[in-house]
Amino acid sequence: MDNDAQSVMHYMRHDKIKGSIILVLLLLSLFLFVKTVGEIKSYRFIGGGVPATNTITVSGVGEVFAVPDIGSFSFSVSEEKVTVKEAQAEATRKINVALGLLRGANVEERDIKTTAYNVYPQYTYIREICKPGFPCGGGKRELTGYNVSQTISVKIRDIDKAGEILAEIGSVGVTNVSGLNFTIDDEDELKRDARREAIDDARTKAKQLARDLGVKLIRVVSFSEGGGYPVYARSFDLAIESTVFGAGGLEAPEIPVGENKITSNVSITYEIR
Repeated sequence: MDNDAQSVMHYMRHDKIKGSIILVLLLLSLFLFVKTVGEIKSYRFIGGGVPATNTITVSGVGEVFAVPDIGSFSFSVSEEKVTVKEAQAEATRKINVALGLLRGANVEERDIKTTAYNVYPQYTYIREICKPGFPCGGGKRELTGYNVSQTISVKIRDIDKAGEILAEIGSVGVTNVSGLNFTIDDEDELKRDARREAIDDARTKAKQLARDLGVKLIRVVSFSEGGGYPVYARSFDLAIESTVFGAGGLEAPEIPVGENKITSNVSITYEIR
């Protein structure tokens, strides 16, 4: 009975080892099969497989239009006084009044940003007069005062208030208002739409070209995109004298926003056969 039991155990171990080896071989074969299929399928994708020798390249253009939902502009205050302290005090006073108007119009703090603050001396060049009507060979530069300027950029999320805010900012004696642009807060989806339109345009051209040449499109070899830049509705600059706005201000201008155009240009290379 002992010999019979040992024989049974020997055969059982032998069968177990044999089964394990078979299982490993099956798993290895399955892995190699999946790997091979994956490599074959990859030939269908961009740049996959053997480099293409016969190709055609087509371009496509896509355009998307949308009404802007954000307006942005900047304004500056510049003051010149005998001392830095005096210039800073007057510039600060006007800036603080302008900021108060913006906050009163519910412009958010995150949409108000200082983009420049400068303090620099002002000089006058004086030439000496040796004889009446005849200046001497030299001269000297004299310090006459200091200039302090501060520039603020503003983003307006309620475009309907753009004209009103511009008029109010001008009424506090700012030096200039410039760069009013209308943009779209979230342009990503619009850019994707423009890209899809451009790809469809290129694909249509490629199919027509393939028919004309009597060839067949096999796969995409390369793809590139450029020119996806928004074209803003409008922009204008206002050169503003503080004395003009100090005398009663301006009537709020009407600000048409129009439409923005987002363009995508793509280039696609196809392998042909």
